Amino acid sequence: MNKVSSSVLILGFALLASCKSGINSQTKTTSASENLLEKRYKMLLDYPVDSMSMPRSMTIKTNTIKKVPSRDWTSGFFAGNLWQLYRLTDNEAYKNQAQKWTPFSKKESVNSNSHDVGFKVFCSFGEALKVENKEEYKAVIIKGAETLCTRFNAKVGAIRSWDFNKEIWGYPVIIDNMMNLELLFEASKLSGNKKYQDIAIQHANTTLKNQFRSDNSCYHVIDYDPATGAVRKKTTLQGFNDDSVWARGQGWAVYGFTMSYRYTKDPAYLKQAEATAKFFMTHKNLPEDGIPYWDFKDPAIPNSARDVSAATIMASALYELQGYTKNKSYLAFADKIMTSLNSDRYILSDAVKAPFILDHSTGNWPKHDEIDEPIIYADYYFLEALLRKSNK
Repeated sequence: MNKVSSSVLILGFALLASCKSGINSQTKTTSASENLLEKRYKMLLDYPVDSMSMPRSMTIKTNTIKKVPSRDWTSGFFAGNLWQLYRLTDNEAYKNQAQKWTPFSKKESVNSNSHDVGFKVFCSFGEALKVENKEEYKAVIIKGAETLCTRFNAKVGAIRSWDFNKEIWGYPVIIDNMMNLELLFEASKLSGNKKYQDIAIQHANTTLKNQFRSDNSCYHVIDYDPATGAVRKKTTLQGFNDDSVWARGQGWAVYGFTMSYRYTKDPAYLKQAEATAKFFMTHKNLPEDGIPYWDFKDPAIPNSARDVSAATIMASALYELQGYTKNKSYLAFADKIMTSLNSDRYILSDAVKAPFILDHSTGNWPKHDEIDEPIIYADYYFLEALLRKSNK
């Protein structure tokens, strides 16, 4: 395994920032921000191990960490962050902590009440498998895929998302669900059972057919008739309104279809990933530093919350997308995002003692939940983007 010192990567972004034009001086990388990032990494080691207290987000004003059990969709990210930090730094302390946290997600491999088995299981056990080739990790991944398949409806051709709001939705499918397909694709590789990949492909094809607008932005939720597979409505839960453009959803779309192309080499997936990436990168409401507002159509822009998590997801996706297309604009845009984030504007202050790295993400704006806060999945995709950048 090719391990890369995090300090080397940080220095690389510092040099990149000094060469790039069009980046606000407030976000240029400095030696101070390099040291700050190192301090943030180490704080993950200080967080007490507790199966019921996986860190999800933090309200800084009240110094309150939102802690969740394994059933929460974000529960696999913290273990994943530790595994990724081990790969970045070769520091055994991160590996040792990751080994303690990872087993807490195991029971989610048999939890059929959630469509987010992929997030919970693959972001923990999948990251573990990249470091340690253990049969027990493989077994959990395969079991999780089997469980996720129980939520598939052949008539719709997709995996059901939420089970709540049944009086409103017949069969909701959200763009986020594209991310859970990696569990299925990988389970087919590990087990030799083609069923998991077949279901992943059907889900991706249904999403491709119905989830995108003519401008290549995507809807958050498509509601289907479970008996006929017909589309009932195109709507949102986390965007500003049904016709708005939820920033994180665009990130899920580009990442999900790029990843699906990795496993299938279907050119339609690559085409959609590129089209939605272009929409994101060239949008008139995208700030100069590449960190989007939580929704591209929020009427409060420019006085609107940013979403760092949308930026990190997009950066990670673009590094992979550039590898398939050789389009240098994807690499340049991802580098811009990462340079912007590697600054004291976005890195959490070292005065905040908590297991998070980046600030200024937006979780669920319509519910006024996790607004302009550190959120665990922003860190996960930031670290993944660092790893992918190191392989360029």
